[in-house]
Amino acid sequence: MKVAALQLDSRQDRQANLAALEQGILAAAADGARLIVTPEYSDVRGDSAALQAAASTVPGPVSEHIAALARRTGCWIHLGSMHERLPGEARLGNSSLTFAPDGSLAARYRKVHLYDAVVDGLPYRESADFAPGDSLQTVAAEGLTLGLSICYDLRFGELYRTLRARGADVLLVPAAFNVHTGRDHWETLLRARAIENQCYVIAAAQIGGPGPGLPCLGRSMIIDPWGTVLACMPDTTGHITAELDPARVARLRGALPAWDHRRTDLYFGGLPERG
Repeated sequence: MKVAALQLDSRQDRQANLAALEQGILAAAADGARLIVTPEYSDVRGDSAALQAAASTVPGPVSEHIAALARRTGCWIHLGSMHERLPGEARLGNSSLTFAPDGSLAARYRKVHLYDAVVDGLPYRESADFAPGDSLQTVAAEGLTLGLSICYDLRFGELYRTLRARGADVLLVPAAFNVHTGRDHWETLLRARAIENQCYVIAAAQIGGPGPGLPCLGRSMIIDPWGTVLACMPDTTGHITAELDPARVARLRGALPAWDHRRTDLYFGGLPERG
């Protein structure tokens, strides 16, 4: 399957962002992509007030727009994340939506690890705006099994081991990775997740501002199960493509069956929960 990762510079105007998103999806589909992955916060980026103002339910205007594009292009479209208004909850969901070519919603994943950190002296509390998800998600798409994650999830190897255990051979990592941490950690972590799980990785990223914290790095990538970067987006908006071959995953796993060599009888048992 030919796949594409979009790189966007989403701002506070949701309609303008959706127009840019549509343009990117149509361009990737015209390039022959059958699976198109968009970044985290594809609908809007901004401060808390802007996020609340732009948030929508599922189904709603954002999800219906992407569903229509899936039907129009005949592609699988993974909306990296949107700001989902949740029933009975003041905070929003940072939610990925996967649409099948007929426009049906095949999967929904809400980010489970929220980014509460100090970045270059700037406090950043994602948990102030978002409610964490409580489950992991895979979805079958034309012979591939996609394991879903969002941005900060990338730092938690256990999540990806669980996705691999559930059959994933492609890991999706939509992100808005900031420049300060991304310039040192982004590619290293992506390639590590690919190598240790012997999975393809599709990482679609935001670039530029306005935040809601620091500027975003960009550097969208598609990586093979050996850890080789098949495509990397330059410092602009647009898309990259690559061919994914499930047979390559099977060959690499057969030649280096590290998964079968795990000592699960020793891992975590007896270790303190924190330390």
